[in-house]
Amino acid sequence: MNAAAARVEWNDDHSLLRLSGNFHLASEAMSLRLPDPAPAALEIRDEGIEGWDSSLLLMLRKLSQDCARKEIPLNLESLPEGARRLLNLAEAVPERGKRSSDTTKEPFLAKIGNRAIRTSKQMGEELAFLGEATLGFGRFLSGRATYRKADFWLIIEQCGPRALGIITTISMLVGAILAFVGAIQLQMFGAEVYVANLVGLGMVMEMGALMTGIILAGRTGASFAAQLGTMQVNEEIDALETLGIPPMDYLVVPRMIALMIMTPLLVVYADVLGIIGGAIVGVLLLEMSPAVYFNQTMEFMTLWYASQGLIKGSTFGALVAIAGCRQGMASGRSASAVGEATTAAVVNSIVLIVIADAIWTMVFMFIQP
Repeated sequence: MNAAAARVEWNDDHSLLRLSGNFHLASEAMSLRLPDPAPAALEIRDEGIEGWDSSLLLMLRKLSQDCARKEIPLNLESLPEGARRLLNLAEAVPERGKRSSDTTKEPFLAKIGNRAIRTSKQMGEELAFLGEATLGFGRFLSGRATYRKADFWLIIEQCGPRALGIITTISMLVGAILAFVGAIQLQMFGAEVYVANLVGLGMVMEMGALMTGIILAGRTGASFAAQLGTMQVNEEIDALETLGIPPMDYLVVPRMIALMIMTPLLVVYADVLGIIGGAIVGVLLLEMSPAVYFNQTMEFMTLWYASQGLIKGSTFGALVAIAGCRQGMASGRSASAVGEATTAAVVNSIVLIVIADAIWTMVFMFIQP
């Protein structure tokens, strides 16, 4: 096996670097460097390269970077075709974690302007998606939407019955926590019986809907974003558009309807389980009889209080569905993009739920009978 060799020849206007022998990692290491002084142009010529592997590519890559830095034209036409193609591929992909040398720091005002432009563009896209979803909702109600009923019932099952386990656990614990917190203060005044009022009011008006919405954001909203994002990666959404099937009607609207239907039902279930969790604490810790606890709850509860949680629950379900489907439909076509879309769906859903909860609370405060 002939050792690797490099020989430089000077011409009038450029230098010629002749390569021969075997360039392998196991062979004796050598490095290719620019001739000194640097030529006006450089040509690398194959003069009998018997074998090569990544060691030749590494040397050529470093030499190419040196020539680019010093603005020296480099001719690689006579090298083996495989080496030239791999070298071009390596130069086409920028190195991670590095910025180009001509990148300058963006001025502060320019950052603000670019951020405002991006935000306005994103808001326009969000409004466009919301408008398309509204039109699709209308087509669904009028029976003109294109979707599979089997898929719709499957989505309802995923949103509702399969979420009962975690809803049960969280709701009972939240009700018990409310009872514990209320008992600490009410025992000071001998008013332990009003723990039932506190737990019932807190669950029905606020915590039942809020905890259900947050659970659905982390469970169902993330699932929607991951499903639709994976369909983007597999080009299934493009296939639907090619077949003339609107993805909004086929994918997004059934998920919105399913969550808007199931969330109020889950809220009622969470309210009941929360009250039961509070009753367990009241009976065991405060030594109240179950009959007294539930009678106190029923006497204090009104339809107005119960309707507030149901209205909030329907709103939270719609927001979770919109956020999850929006992020999934806007996902990139890579695994990391699907992960980012899933994370964004959960974060956006929770933020929207908290904002909507605050708005509804203020509205109910002003219009309460």
